[in-house]
Amino acid sequence: MVLHPKAKVRVAGQEVTFCCKASGTPVPKKYYWYHNGTMLERKVHRYGSRLTLRRLAPEQAGTYHCKASTEAGAIKSAPAQLTVLAQGQQSCKPEPEPSLVELPSECPQDATGSRYYNVGRCPPAPMEMREIPCAGSLLPVKVVAECGCGPCAQPRVLVQGRVTAADTGEPLRFGQIFLGGRKVGFTGYKGSFTIEVPPDTQRLVARFVDRQQRFVDAVKVLPFNRRGGAVYQEVKMLRKKEPVDLDGSRSNAIPLGEANGREPIGELVLPAGAFLRPSGEVFKGTVKASVTFLDARDMATAGAASSDLSFTNTDGEIVPLRTYGMFAVDFQEAESGAALQTGPVEVRMDAGQVWMPEHLQKMKLWSLNPETGLWEEEGVLRPARGSRGKREERTFLVGNLEIRERRLFNLDVPEDRRCFVKVRAYSNEKFNPYEQLEGVVISLINLEPQPGYPANPRAWGRFDSVVTGPNGACLPAFCDSQRPDAYSAYVTATLGGEELEAVASSPKLNPNAVGVSQPYLGKLGYRRLDHDDPNLKKTAFQINVAKPDPNNVDETNGPIYPYRSLEECEEAPVSANHLRFYRVEVDKYEYNVVPFKESDLTSWTGDYLSWWPNPQEFRACFIKVQIEGPQEYMVRSRNVGGSHPRTRGQLYGLRDTRSVRDTLLENTSGACVEFKCSGMLFDQSLVDRTLVSIIPQGSCRRTAVNSLLQEYLNRHPPVAENNHTAAFTMLAPVDPLGHNYGIYTVTDQNPRLAKEIAIGRCFDGTSDGFSREMKADTGTAVTFTCQERPTGRESFFQRLLTAPAEA
Repeated sequence: MVLHPKAKVRVAGQEVTFCCKASGTPVPKKYYWYHNGTMLERKVHRYGSRLTLRRLAPEQAGTYHCKASTEAGAIKSAPAQLTVLAQGQQSCKPEPEPSLVELPSECPQDATGSRYYNVGRCPPAPMEMREIPCAGSLLPVKVVAECGCGPCAQPRVLVQGRVTAADTGEPLRFGQIFLGGRKVGFTGYKGSFTIEVPPDTQRLVARFVDRQQRFVDAVKVLPFNRRGGAVYQEVKMLRKKEPVDLDGSRSNAIPLGEANGREPIGELVLPAGAFLRPSGEVFKGTVKASVTFLDARDMATAGAASSDLSFTNTDGEIVPLRTYGMFAVDFQEAESGAALQTGPVEVRMDAGQVWMPEHLQKMKLWSLNPETGLWEEEGVLRPARGSRGKREERTFLVGNLEIRERRLFNLDVPEDRRCFVKVRAYSNEKFNPYEQLEGVVISLINLEPQPGYPANPRAWGRFDSVVTGPNGACLPAFCDSQRPDAYSAYVTATLGGEELEAVASSPKLNPNAVGVSQPYLGKLGYRRLDHDDPNLKKTAFQINVAKPDPNNVDETNGPIYPYRSLEECEEAPVSANHLRFYRVEVDKYEYNVVPFKESDLTSWTGDYLSWWPNPQEFRACFIKVQIEGPQEYMVRSRNVGGSHPRTRGQLYGLRDTRSVRDTLLENTSGACVEFKCSGMLFDQSLVDRTLVSIIPQGSCRRTAVNSLLQEYLNRHPPVAENNHTAAFTMLAPVDPLGHNYGIYTVTDQNPRLAKEIAIGRCFDGTSDGFSREMKADTGTAVTFTCQERPTGRESFFQRLLTAPAEA
């Protein structure tokens, strides 16, 4: 489907036209249109690939989709919503949607101590300034007062990440990236990539190609956030198996899945004369044959599997497959290296490796369409007696295929026992509904457990990834209503490459923390990864995907939903059962006078007081601070306008960061504190040199400034006054600086990743990743000495640090 219908809003009595278009061989000519799932009569509406509805009535509102069909198959479009307004009804709501920002710790807003303030959110709208009482002062903040109609902003949607080898982590350097059949770019030296998602994309299929041919091409269906912003994804590539020499004039057999002492799951049988040149001529010389098998019995291979294991059924719906293994083939002439094809070859699969009897009747051979990312049927596997040596007592499933342009094949069964699993991600383990995280990639791997040992999977069968929105995410998974543990699921969550933690399952299972009430939680068998071994990571959990019993009221409120209840799952209130991940709270806090979300570029408002004034450019600046004292301290940067006449003296925002203790130097810690970079403001007419103040919390006095930084600031007057010994103040430089000054500037399209890179460089001067080590003699810009017991007004963090052990 290359063109999907789009959502429309019309007033009753008007007309509307929906369009769709499919491509294929043969070219699709028959189109069918559906309203709320019911097919519309062709004779009445006289439609083809276009559907026009005239003199609209309110009852014609709802969802519309099309289906294209040929003798080769069918495909459905994504649904489009039609809204029909009554005469005079406003199409735009004036009330802003709720949007909460967290205030600094010294700014409680009510008797309960809540620090959250509703600033509102809607499409680009004028904002008004308000002031919030805050510990004897006023904190400015801009809020949305009223929404209205205006031009719709097209969000910039990005997918970023790294491509590495599944076995060694070696990056794919300068690999080619294809969307469909179109080359869109290359990976970087360290395997990094950025893909801008084309408008109206429903399913992003990217193919990564190693030009040195060391790895099997990776075809990935990459999740993205339709609301805008960047999603980070790690892509794993499978290393090609070393080729073996075969005699093309003789029959040959290549085992599939013989690694690690396991019995092969099957074999590829190539009869004499099977190898062909592209012209059709039989090749009987020496063949370099590489057959790389991805074994579903090995959990570590799931991340390297291609596509998302889906195919299109006869109704045009994209539905899931359960894999028993994939294999990629590469046949070349030994002397010239020219690629070879094959005539009919035989695939034999050991029936003893299939533990679910009903799958023996449904096993098929599939090949991957690299442009759509969908698997297409090559043939059926039928039972046949073994006839090869010691395996002659075994039963094999046998199928046939011809190897032409496509080189990746699959041993799969369609599986109709499907459910959805509701998962939410939170910014901390308080699990407040208004602290949910968007843009988190939730991944689910379906497992088939050993009989009697649910925690010990026999194999994996499918994987899916979904990006959380404002109401969490619903992940497709195989499930079973008869045996709760027939299928289990292994679930992880990442945000910008950072792994989130799952809720603990030991030493005691807390249903309120997990997010699922009993007795259904017991039926799911929730276990975090470290349930039996506390040394294991805490970033995944495993559950039985027990299909809910519709006659049991305890199982009708999530977190598992029947396959036909996707809408119910997506719209479930936060009070309904769901599974949870959370970010481990770091001692870091950010406040912006003009609220925005780093992950949502559409929230980056053009305003003089915006932290990042240009939505197309991310620039983060950091200053390094050394603390000489017996403990770790919070360090704040306060950022106000410094030289621009429209912003001078006005607050941009605050940043708080806890220092990290030096492992080598006693009584020394260090912090990398973000500050607002100097530069052009949003109107691009004049530069502002931000006035930055660095203030450790507690009783600290400034004792030193890096000599290189001092020299630089002296060369770029005016120099900010620094007559307050408890702080360091500077007019931030405009040009990017290096670590020799103790100031760091980084530009990247992924703010979170860029910050981690900048902090890593700030701590050790060289690292490309986050480092918890502190080298006190490298690039320290400002040094403060702190008393052991802070005096005066103490922050919450200082009270925590100095509290007695029994408190």
